[in-house]
Amino acid sequence: MRAYVFTRYGGAENQEFQDLPTPEPGPSEVRIAVCAAGVNPVDWKIRAGWMRDDMALDLPAPLGVEAAGVVEAVGQDVDGYSVGDEVFGSTATGSGGYAEQALLSAAATARKPAGLPFTTAAVLPVAAATAYDGIGQLKLDPGTTLLINGIGGGVGVMAAQVARDRDITVVGTASEDKRALVESLGAILVPYGADTADRVRQILPDGVDAVLDLVGGDALRAVAGLSRDPGRVVSAADPVTVVEVGGSPIERDRTSTVLDAVVALVVAGKIDPHVAEVFPLDDAAAALQAVEAGHARGKVVLEIG
Repeated sequence: MRAYVFTRYGGAENQEFQDLPTPEPGPSEVRIAVCAAGVNPVDWKIRAGWMRDDMALDLPAPLGVEAAGVVEAVGQDVDGYSVGDEVFGSTATGSGGYAEQALLSAAATARKPAGLPFTTAAVLPVAAATAYDGIGQLKLDPGTTLLINGIGGGVGVMAAQVARDRDITVVGTASEDKRALVESLGAILVPYGADTADRVRQILPDGVDAVLDLVGGDALRAVAGLSRDPGRVVSAADPVTVVEVGGSPIERDRTSTVLDAVVALVVAGKIDPHVAEVFPLDDAAAALQAVEAGHARGKVVLEIG
């Protein structure tokens, strides 16, 4: 199979196309013919070596952690999926979506509804599922308020829509040039700056009921105190700092249950993944560069086959 891989940890100079053996699904895995693959910041972070201590990979390794396609083979212990099923999910460790074939973890795979484009389904396992998990972890009731720190990114855009569906009022921090996007989500933009917390208090003098952080570091420290309950500060970006401020890291479910819930919201028209750019596999380098440089204004997808 043709795959876009990284050959060593480091920069983009370590990426290239290679012909690799078609992978065979092991226990709890399915192999798909990839139709589309999501492109995410985690892809270049894996290549850069940020996660090498927690994710042992044999190099070269295909890039991409989420994909959608048609089942070609199933592992010996996999129930519920058959050859020909249209599915989407998270790639198995060592596999990747930037390829003609990929292995998915069966537990983190779900059926793609008929009529839903593969390019839409492919971007749900990372950003949408993370957002769904984060909002669920905060256990907010209708009518409460939520600050999304970094609302303009892929997870933030999805989190704002999940919150909106639950009648939660959302305030979000992002750059001024994302105002139209943020307001289209039904959220209130607070531009990044040294006085971000003060700007939020101008809108909500008593602070907010919870904070979902997608930035980390000093940006998290600056807004954590806005939550009336320090325990209702959750971060998907900085597990160390969030504990320092009294909150907790996001707890990912990573199962088909969440994917089924998220795709149901998409089909019902309650959330839009905001697929902004679709690249062919041949342009995988450009697609990943757009995400790594932070220029993408929505989800970036590779269309394959």
